Amino acid sequence: MGRVTVRRPVVRVREQGVNRRPDALAAEEPLEIRVDGRSLAVTMRTPGHDVELAHGFLLTEGVITSPADIGTARYCDSVDDSGRNTYNVLDVALAPGVAPPDDSVERRFYTTSSCGVCGKASLDAVRTKTVYPPEKDDVELSAEVLFGLPDALRAAQKVFDSTGGLHGAGLFTADGALLVAREDVGRHNAVDKVIGHALLAGRVPAAGTVLMVSGRASFELTQKAVMAGVPALAAVSAPSSLAVEMADDAGMTLVGFLRGRSMNIYAGASRVTGIDEDAG
Repeated sequence: MGRVTVRRPVVRVREQGVNRRPDALAAEEPLEIRVDGRSLAVTMRTPGHDVELAHGFLLTEGVITSPADIGTARYCDSVDDSGRNTYNVLDVALAPGVAPPDDSVERRFYTTSSCGVCGKASLDAVRTKTVYPPEKDDVELSAEVLFGLPDALRAAQKVFDSTGGLHGAGLFTADGALLVAREDVGRHNAVDKVIGHALLAGRVPAAGTVLMVSGRASFELTQKAVMAGVPALAAVSAPSSLAVEMADDAGMTLVGFLRGRSMNIYAGASRVTGIDEDAG
């Protein structure tokens, strides 16, 4: 398995002086996801939890709806100059009777670690319909619980502590208990790993949960949450206009700028308790 961090020499310039010393960097390597031997996507990711990533990706793209839809997942056909497996190609075999992904899912180009939608065959294919609509989830979310989520996620980002270069995503219960947290150089990969973990653990649809992300709430991250039946998405930064539109259409709560004891609720405010819209 590839390394999560890599040590590289760096010239450190500080007010006190200049010195050369090793620094820890977040590892970034390509992962090719194949389905029944056919290449479906290549993404730049932090190695680790690749099976979760593949499960989350296939669920949020509408290829599968349950763990039973996948027969096996194995590394294959990727060796370095010395003949060792690089663990950078993962082939997923669908279970008998599961339809293969159509061309609209196939990534026409390499995706970057910051943009998972790039290279979609068509924009319409991004608006995948979920079988787990969050609008049916009547969970209530306390504002006090939401205020505590950024710190709880940050505390779970162990690799970020040493590199400062990874996005984080965490799935929490409505009372603030952390179910799973994952880190990755790609924000969409971190979310896919979290959703893949939930899927394999039998927690999809992810009713009664909050997905917390360390960056902004993009359209794609919102779509991934909707596809997994997550009723609430919270981010420390801003959402995009399309993210708000999708959350509103899907009946999902979307919170942005969740920092300290402040937040903006862009959709689904009726789920959030402990706030007074008339105050302030």
